[in-house]
Amino acid sequence: MPESVAPLTGRTALVTGAASGIGRAVAARLSADGAHVFVLDREEREAKEVAAEVGGEHLVADLGDPREIDALGLGTEIRADILVNNAGFQHVAPVEDFEPVAFAAIHRVMLQAPFLLARALLPGMYAAGWGRLVHVSSAHGHRASAYKSAYVSAKHGLEGLSKVLALEGAGRGVTSNTVCPGYVRTPLVEDQIADQATSHGIAESDVLHDVLLARTAVKRLVEPDEVAGMVGFLCGPGTDSITGTSHLMDGGWTAA
Repeated sequence: MPESVAPLTGRTALVTGAASGIGRAVAARLSADGAHVFVLDREEREAKEVAAEVGGEHLVADLGDPREIDALGLGTEIRADILVNNAGFQHVAPVEDFEPVAFAAIHRVMLQAPFLLARALLPGMYAAGWGRLVHVSSAHGHRASAYKSAYVSAKHGLEGLSKVLALEGAGRGVTSNTVCPGYVRTPLVEDQIADQATSHGIAESDVLHDVLLARTAVKRLVEPDEVAGMVGFLCGPGTDSITGTSHLMDGGWTAA
């Protein structure tokens, strides 16, 4: 391939939770690398804006509802060579106060939806002999934090799902990997500061240093573009043998 041709030219990517934060950065990176990007989010206005920015198309669905996932027509009306499972949300509370409805909702969006999306798109990837599954996991896919029972268990489950997908896709040109950042400068992180302050009994101004970055050697938030760069790498050339792996971007959190 000539150097002037972007590495993902001719590929189609589906990015979930792509209206903001990491997903928005990933959509921009994959588009810059030549892919046609489907921007999937439950927020239609924001999804349209991002799709316009990257020259792609927008899709709207609540990934917590399997019926809305089915209605997208993935694998039939819409095919993709690349799936980036990024959508997620957080709820912070001790187990005895954690509402079962919230626990189940987090698992539907962050573990069941990635399974359903992969299930729909894999036949097309297998038929083409090429595909990339990249799941935005977290350092919490490897470590636990108090008051995050749903998020931590969902991310641990996503790590296992990715490995199974890697084994099943081996020999068929499809890879599956996770990207595991620490705390990223996104609305998801900003929105949990008040709950963290309440759970830990500290001031909101102390949450970033005393809670979020307490176990991180590099004392700063990860930037969305850094995560997008790793996703772009895993979807790019020279990665056929990189599968079933988990790429930590946690500022040294899990090194200690």
